[in-house]
Amino acid sequence: MSPDKKLKPDLWQKEDWELEGKTGSKVNIIELKSITRRFEDGFAAVEDMNLEIKRGEFVTFLGPSGCGKTTTLRMIAGFEIPTEGQILLHGEDISGMPAYERPINTVFQRYALFPHMNIYDNIAFGLKLKKLPKAEIKKKVKRVLEMVDLEGFETRKVSTLSGGQQQRIAIARALVNEPEILLLDEPLGALDLKMRKEMQLELKSMHEKLGITFIYVTHDQEEALTMSDKIVVMSEGRVQQIGTPEDIYNEPKNAFVADFIGDSNIFNGIMTDKLKVRFCGTQFDCLDDVPHGTLIDAVVRPEDVIITSEEEGAIKGVVTSVIFKGVHYEITVESGKNEIVIQSTKAAKVGDRVGLNIEPDGIHIMIAEHTLNKIESNIVFDKEYYLEFLDGELKCDFTKLIPGSHMDEAGVLVDANGDEIDTDKLKVVISVKPDDISMSDDEEAGIISGKIINLIYKGDHYSYVVRTDVDQDFIVDDEDLWNMEDRVSLIIPEDKIEYSLKK
Repeated sequence: MSPDKKLKPDLWQKEDWELEGKTGSKVNIIELKSITRRFEDGFAAVEDMNLEIKRGEFVTFLGPSGCGKTTTLRMIAGFEIPTEGQILLHGEDISGMPAYERPINTVFQRYALFPHMNIYDNIAFGLKLKKLPKAEIKKKVKRVLEMVDLEGFETRKVSTLSGGQQQRIAIARALVNEPEILLLDEPLGALDLKMRKEMQLELKSMHEKLGITFIYVTHDQEEALTMSDKIVVMSEGRVQQIGTPEDIYNEPKNAFVADFIGDSNIFNGIMTDKLKVRFCGTQFDCLDDVPHGTLIDAVVRPEDVIITSEEEGAIKGVVTSVIFKGVHYEITVESGKNEIVIQSTKAAKVGDRVGLNIEPDGIHIMIAEHTLNKIESNIVFDKEYYLEFLDGELKCDFTKLIPGSHMDEAGVLVDANGDEIDTDKLKVVISVKPDDISMSDDEEAGIISGKIINLIYKGDHYSYVVRTDVDQDFIVDDEDLWNMEDRVSLIIPEDKIEYSLKK
């Protein structure tokens, strides 16, 4: 699309009437193709992101701080340029197009209103820069004020408005330019809880009336579930899952999504038969057909756990905590080493012995990720053979690793014929189980140090992601609770390390 192509005066978006008329479905307005944004220090804020956004959709980028959602929004707006990949608008690459030429407007968390101007002048500012006739500016400003329910406020000072009213003025100022796409970067973050919930419904209603594409950034899961047609869950610069709010909540693709979206019980388990799974020491029927013997993560939402008498429960345990949350009680039950959280409208007492049941449709099965930490290593020869491991060296019996090999009298690794093996062409996979690694706050105690960048509670232990100082991530299972961003050293016993030759 050429930058100077004008929108119809009575429309808020480009009409894809020809294609939409033929297909009967909405077409893509924005496509991100293998987008990466890497900064000068090598840090990748966004890595290999692919996404299609249809015209008129309400799409939300959701994730914790530092996951890359705002960087992605800024690339769509034109404030950041992708290091790699393409941003397509109606199929045409706009990756290098300046922000002011894009039919896109942004609403920021701080609103960025001009305090010395009244409401009319704040909204009309962009139109005046375009040198539109005064009559046309007046007509457009009046129209957007009606849309945000602030007609008659034209002469009011910005300082006299509430936070919710200021937010609506910021939206009106963006809408008056008739953008095809409206970007919203955590616009409700500065509002109190009650006002934020009201504005969520207002924004959703406004989107339905206008029909333009909204792309929204938030770290608030409830906000994303309430307003979105499509949610893009991000972590560490990568997309974890894309789907409707229902899909994201009911069918999370991995433990991160399950843990981040809503409340979840996540347990390590194994498939014991067709449509049968074992976790928390008990076998359950389930609806996910995963091969027998597969290690899995079982996700059970707290509202799907049924409290019953101890005799009737598949799981038996003791109530250790009861918290009243207004619409339900949050009850924690301890069963062996496992903790199970339940949401129930019926109260319980600490110390009660209870039974717990879970229906098949309340169990979501995900194939377990990171059952092993794996690192590829080169074989190095310097007087003797060793493996490069992290920022050090690791000894290995290569004669056991390479079938038919042995060491000759000079200490050279040779095959059955006595010919030297070219180890430069070989790679070794070093494997360590997550529960064979321990963590210490003494940075001298372990083989390498790093910081905790993610943690998930899995019923009887915490699963941590530790990013080491050489940018190698390790999954560590530990019963103790550590905090995000804690610096730890990793203790890896050599007898727990396994080796295999990469094929």
